[in-house]
Amino acid sequence: MTASIQPASATSRGAAIAAAVIVLICLFSHQGSLGLVGPDEPRYAWIARNMAATGDWVTPKLYGQPWLEKPVLYYWAAALGFAAHLPDEWAARLPSALAALAAAAAIGWLGWKHCGFGSGVSSPALLGPLLFSTTVGAIGFARAAGPDMLFAGALMLAMASATGVLRTCGSLRQASESTASQPGRDWPSLACFGASLGLAVLAKGPAGLILAVAAVAVWAIATRQWRAALRLTHPVVIAAWCVVALPWYVLCALRNPNFLRVFLLEHNFERYVAPVFHHRQPSWFFLPILLLALFPWTALLFPAALEGFQQWREKSWIRSPGFFFACWAAAPVVFFSFSQSKLPGYILPAVPPAALLLGVTLARLLRSDSALRRWMLAVLGASWILAGAVAPRAANLPVGARDTLGKELLPAAIVAIAAGCAVCTLSAFRVRAALWCCLLLAPLFVEIAGLRFLPRLDPYISARYHEEMLRNDRRLDRLFTFRLQRSWSYGLAFYLNRPVPEWSSSDPEGALVLTTPEGLVELKQLGRFHGTLEEEYVGILYVPVGPATH
Repeated sequence: MTASIQPASATSRGAAIAAAVIVLICLFSHQGSLGLVGPDEPRYAWIARNMAATGDWVTPKLYGQPWLEKPVLYYWAAALGFAAHLPDEWAARLPSALAALAAAAAIGWLGWKHCGFGSGVSSPALLGPLLFSTTVGAIGFARAAGPDMLFAGALMLAMASATGVLRTCGSLRQASESTASQPGRDWPSLACFGASLGLAVLAKGPAGLILAVAAVAVWAIATRQWRAALRLTHPVVIAAWCVVALPWYVLCALRNPNFLRVFLLEHNFERYVAPVFHHRQPSWFFLPILLLALFPWTALLFPAALEGFQQWREKSWIRSPGFFFACWAAAPVVFFSFSQSKLPGYILPAVPPAALLLGVTLARLLRSDSALRRWMLAVLGASWILAGAVAPRAANLPVGARDTLGKELLPAAIVAIAAGCAVCTLSAFRVRAALWCCLLLAPLFVEIAGLRFLPRLDPYISARYHEEMLRNDRRLDRLFTFRLQRSWSYGLAFYLNRPVPEWSSSDPEGALVLTTPEGLVELKQLGRFHGTLEEEYVGILYVPVGPATH
């Protein structure tokens, strides 16, 4: 008997080690291959670096002025990285990677506790974290310097804690369970639930409470288990939430009298009910975003829906953990679909619970002997073939980089197509080999992107390259921007460690102006550009402006 158990145990250990390596590569590898990009990353990183430098851990400040658009959790986490003298990109992005890892751990715990069947890679405890960590949404936002992944991770921890409470009450259980524990023993889960909601509110504001209440309320209405749902309003929950969330809000409001108006009214209420920040999108905007965020596992939504429909017909969904997870996955999509301001990161909290559901579905398919599992793996392989065929044409590359970087994408596209064909072939007779092939593709492309593609893309979209070009320029004291996009202005400010002012035609002296081709035309019309263009680096013109002539 011992001899028969050891191989299975060794297989499980091997699968666990392989899963850990895949998760770590997908979430942490090459955090610094790309400099800080867009208007948000360098702006958030500046605030965090300033917080570490000044020791003011209450009021977020941008260029010396209070910046009250977002709560403080991301700034605290990134400031610790800057205080530890990590490289800029690692300090700014490590909080998101750690939050993604926490979400993956919560998914694994839920898969083990509530869906504990199978072994090795066929266990939801391994498949759930693997599927989440290898999705486009997790890989992308684990490398984003911002609060979105912290928000998603905190809500995932809250969901995991809530299931612990409801399981103790007997409201959630597997088919094999018939009894529940004593409700009085669930106070650790209650405390974790309240603290996690507090972290979510510190990450992105009142939306954390709204999404949690909406998910639990929909579940309670559908299952008629109001008493169990009200258990989540226990005084322990409220006390833990207050201890975690309230101190910063109170201190920030006392130090900044306009905090409640700017943060709650302008950047939460008005952002939701009116397109004041020009992020208006159609109501169906988040559906394709969610499908893309779950790639390459999007096709598993079909068997997951079939399984949900079957449970609905059998009325086994009432005490099913899967239905509770589905409510948490649907809440961000539905809630933010009604918002007048929409950005892709808003529905990131839907990705972890959705990945858990897909992991449970795939684990059950692997245990079955139906033809559906082979067909689904073949479809997953076809997804990689489609991605390899479409990605080089669909990639929205900067104008100056299309020829060079387009050639870089071609080998990766060929690998994706070849690997997709291999998965389709293996699915006919080696199901687990086909699955491992799918799982290994994500870390493979993370490494390809981090070693080859992103470093070459970096100069075209990040100001890090331009800071290196300007570092020893003798005219830094007379450096200006003119008609540059916000992303370049914020990026230059972060990497040069000072705001770069906008050039004004009333300035009578000479200067070095960073501008665009359109800005150069305007400078010529103003009569301030004389001679030939000095330099052009990947889309930014380095223009010497002469003194004003009278």
